[in-house]
Amino acid sequence: RDSNLLREFGVPGPSLEGFLLPETYFVSRLIDGRGLVRQLATMFQRAWKPDWDARAAALGWSRRDLVTLASIIEGEAKVDEDRPLVAAVYTNRLRIGMPLQADPTVQYAIQLETGQRKPRLFERDYQFPSPFNTYLIRGLPPTPVGAPSVKSIEAALAPADVPYLYFVAGLDGKHVFSRTYPEHLRAIARIREAERLARRTTPRR
Repeated sequence: RDSNLLREFGVPGPSLEGFLLPETYFVSRLIDGRGLVRQLATMFQRAWKPDWDARAAALGWSRRDLVTLASIIEGEAKVDEDRPLVAAVYTNRLRIGMPLQADPTVQYAIQLETGQRKPRLFERDYQFPSPFNTYLIRGLPPTPVGAPSVKSIEAALAPADVPYLYFVAGLDGKHVFSRTYPEHLRAIARIREAERLARRTTPRR
């Protein structure tokens, strides 16, 4: 939240959240927090492609909007081939005014308030009061909710041309995508049954 760093990198908003490139870095053991943040922000700036701003503007988004959506995609997609499909679900929801209902935004809201990250959410968590909770608010959250990779930013700019509105994670980390809520419920049921079968057939130690 250092105001000098925010000015130095021209980042809109209250913090550099979302504008720090997630990568592997080699740094001095003597580096301080400000120096580390400057290094991550510098790499993000270098990775930013000149045409991204124009492409975002053509979609009606600011740079912060683009990075915010990409941060949600980053939090959801576990495999690269899912990124454009996850992006399609969220852009389709935004287009029709449907709440994003993105779990990473709820996890971020809870962590912001409590300092604790919840890897698994329960039904009561979706009612957590926060402007970041996209189960309760429509549209994008106020700021990014994580650090998006280049691949997630590119997916946000070029979502797959598919009609999907729903997805659920499968046992292998990939997602199953659906057009309608009844299809989505059937996909959840199949995955839950597969989970039960996997638990029954896994040898106990």
